[in-house]
Amino acid sequence: MKLRLPAIGVSCLLLALMIAAHVLPANTFAQEKKAGDYKISGPYIYENLTIYLVHGTDTVAGKKFLTLQEALERGVVVVHETKDVNELAIENVSGNEEVYVQSGDIVKGGQQDRVLAVDLIVPPRSGRIPIAAFCVESGRWRQRGGEASGKFESSNDRIATKDLKLAANSAKSQTEVWNKVSEAQEKLSQNVNVTVNSTASSSSLQLSLENGKVKEFTDKYVRKLAGIIDGQPDVIGYAFAINGRVNSADVYASSALFRKLWPKLLKASAVEAVADLQKGQKFEPVKAASVADFLAGDDKAKSSENEVTSRIKMVTRESDEDIVFETRDQKEKDAVLHRSYVKKQ
Repeated sequence: MKLRLPAIGVSCLLLALMIAAHVLPANTFAQEKKAGDYKISGPYIYENLTIYLVHGTDTVAGKKFLTLQEALERGVVVVHETKDVNELAIENVSGNEEVYVQSGDIVKGGQQDRVLAVDLIVPPRSGRIPIAAFCVESGRWRQRGGEASGKFESSNDRIATKDLKLAANSAKSQTEVWNKVSEAQEKLSQNVNVTVNSTASSSSLQLSLENGKVKEFTDKYVRKLAGIIDGQPDVIGYAFAINGRVNSADVYASSALFRKLWPKLLKASAVEAVADLQKGQKFEPVKAASVADFLAGDDKAKSSENEVTSRIKMVTRESDEDIVFETRDQKEKDAVLHRSYVKKQ
């Protein structure tokens, strides 16, 4: 005999199953909110991580970029060691493809692992272009194992924790970056119940992110949340909260660019959620209105500009509570390629 459930019964059953799996879809709460030109939908929740998706219109429709990770894997970009802790050189050797480099990307190898400190577009046949960086591994200044010491061959991860973002992008302090790397390693070690510092280089953030237990914990978040963008072609970014508090957001000029970067972004958010996990604690999900207010910004925020290259300009807007880093393409009439929002408090 077939079991027949009324529609409301099926809905309740599905909701119960999703709650049991600790992941909730946007239409569970039907929260949608406008924030300027953006629409926000969500929340999508797993454990202590809450994500809202940002929907909008492509402003660079049809424009294609390789990500740094893609370009390194294909061998069309070389990130050169310069033996200057805070400056590397990047070179695009392809004939016709532009490469988008994002602030916060970690490059592994060289004399020390680094995090790139600015967004950049690297044109085809670029020659060597200097790029600001910070060391995310103190102490080592030599070849590690079989890695190349003169260049960096992979960029599979991003810095995690908003404190690290602020140290690299706002304070611009190498000492503060090292301090925040150490704090992140300590918090991860406590929450995954093993020391995440690698014997190959105990100070390396990258090697800590590759720790088996860290990957085991973060993979659970990624598996539950990776598919939330599926079937939503107008998603151009996301915002997230940890432990019931708004943390950060990233919004891009196109859905295609965001989708390429999404796995790396989500993994970094998951790492931060694991680092800040408060076992046994429950938190109220952040409301869409709070995320909309965060993205709307503060009219009283102080603004400054910095020309990174002849093509890329960085606009920074900072208030007492928030900071926004806006990457503009001067070649495309100051089109905004990326907005990175960070909650300071």
